[in-house]
Amino acid sequence: MLIDNLKKYRIHLASKSPRRNELLRGMGFDFEVMPTNVPEIHPDDLAPAQVAEYLSQLKLSTIDFSRFPANTLFIACDTIVVLGDKILEKPRDKEDALRILQELSGKEHTVISGLTVMTATHKETRHQETKVKFRSLTDEEIEYYIVHYQPFDKAGAYGVQEWIGYVGIEYIDGSFYNVMGLPTQMLWQMLEKLP
Repeated sequence: MLIDNLKKYRIHLASKSPRRNELLRGMGFDFEVMPTNVPEIHPDDLAPAQVAEYLSQLKLSTIDFSRFPANTLFIACDTIVVLGDKILEKPRDKEDALRILQELSGKEHTVISGLTVMTATHKETRHQETKVKFRSLTDEEIEYYIVHYQPFDKAGAYGVQEWIGYVGIEYIDGSFYNVMGLPTQMLWQMLEKLP
């Protein structure tokens, strides 16, 4: 089984996201968190799915692989929120979060995660897309969420696993865990390909 096969690797998660940490632990893996501080800047000519993949690879671009044993396995993920053809970044402040959530209110948007799995001899990058539809939210509801949950570290200014997800999401078409920030089923498939 995959979990037994992964015991020969030292797994590093290149993310400081508590949600990714929680999901990877929930998958049964032992790993170390290795936060990266790479600026999330991407070329302007990339399609949204390419942006997500590019950012996931960028998180591993500054690693000095000579410092790690040959059996080290790196996992990096980046999640973006797209409305139409516009990428909604993490909010700068309360006003920005309010504007983003007002834009998402009553509309369907797409959550795209880029995922990179890499060892000394293997590298694979893929992406997963999930459609999410918010019902029409009142400004009072949006303000309540922002004040109580401070979603400033989240793409699209919301966490699906928080209050706004419970009361505001009409439907999700695709992986719920992708919306949380880690496409777990796709990750499992990618890890199964490791030698």
